[in-house]
Amino acid sequence: MNKLLSVLLLIGILSCAPGKKGGNSVSNIKIQNPLDVAFGDPFVLKASDGKYYMYGTGGVKDGFMAYTSTDLANWEELGRIYQGNTGTSWSVANFWAPEVYEINGKYYLLFSADWRENPNNEKENFRIGVAVADSPAGPFEDLMNRPVFDPGYPVIDANLFFEDGKIYLYYSRCCYKNPVQSEVSDWAKAQGWYDEIEESWVYGVEIQPDFSGIIGEPQLLLCPPVKMDDRQAEWESRSVTSREVNRRWTEGSFLIKEKDTYYMMYSANYFGGKNYAVGYATSKSPLGPFVKADNNPILQKNTETGGQVTGTGHCMVFTAGDGQQYCVYHGRTAETGEERMVFIDRMEILPDGKLVVRQTYKLKPKS
Repeated sequence: MNKLLSVLLLIGILSCAPGKKGGNSVSNIKIQNPLDVAFGDPFVLKASDGKYYMYGTGGVKDGFMAYTSTDLANWEELGRIYQGNTGTSWSVANFWAPEVYEINGKYYLLFSADWRENPNNEKENFRIGVAVADSPAGPFEDLMNRPVFDPGYPVIDANLFFEDGKIYLYYSRCCYKNPVQSEVSDWAKAQGWYDEIEESWVYGVEIQPDFSGIIGEPQLLLCPPVKMDDRQAEWESRSVTSREVNRRWTEGSFLIKEKDTYYMMYSANYFGGKNYAVGYATSKSPLGPFVKADNNPILQKNTETGGQVTGTGHCMVFTAGDGQQYCVYHGRTAETGEERMVFIDRMEILPDGKLVVRQTYKLKPKS
């Protein structure tokens, strides 16, 4: 990585946090959920050109596509913005969870994909990569012909946080080959359902300003509860207790800061099922320790309360031109079936410090 790029990255760090730079002045934003955008893992960038750009999983094979909008309600398709799985690329399949950051006039795409280097033929071989472009609409080209780093296990769902001249990388260690003993796993085994329960965990680490590698050792920040009487255990274990799958997830992390408190949002349960849901944890440091919130989950299926939405998860937060914070996530409805669709709802942090999302689901018609 050349010195000029490193300098440019350092110059842009303090002004590149999502939702903090540029954008037009939008007022009276009216969004009809779900949007007509079939993305999983959606991410919205408010770019310095005054427009919003949305990226997500799906839409094209072996890469990513994007949409753009000026009002958050109407979105125009831009087509493919990144092509992976080329003859020379490090990535070969399963392109997931893109996030784009604007840094000093350049745009950096973080994503996860299967690594071509796979001597043991692992079924899950995900790593995190970075691509760069001169425009938020692409085309993005790989910054390096390798992942950012290799922790020795599959990782997904990269998220960045910028503060005091440092960049922090957050990611999820996959459930794959990570069996964990807990009271939930003991219970599932006693039921005769599963011999073991695999888990995914969220880690955080400082990253080099030129994205060439990490600084220090990753810190474990969030994982599923060990005890069944933990207040988080019920909602975070639904994929197991509903006999959906022998895994518990902690993934899709996204960090924001309000005053002196860091809020880490995360998703739990099977991303392809109805129980996918979002909670959050707080800390006084970007690398923890984090304490999960009493009002979790803050996003979940609403079918038990007369609604029609399930599978709500993998969220992010941005500040729009009207100064309002919005939470973007995917979910499914009775009309859209198994297709993951994008939702955008108002989010706020209350005076008592609680984070809430003002969900605006379209309710099921009365018969």
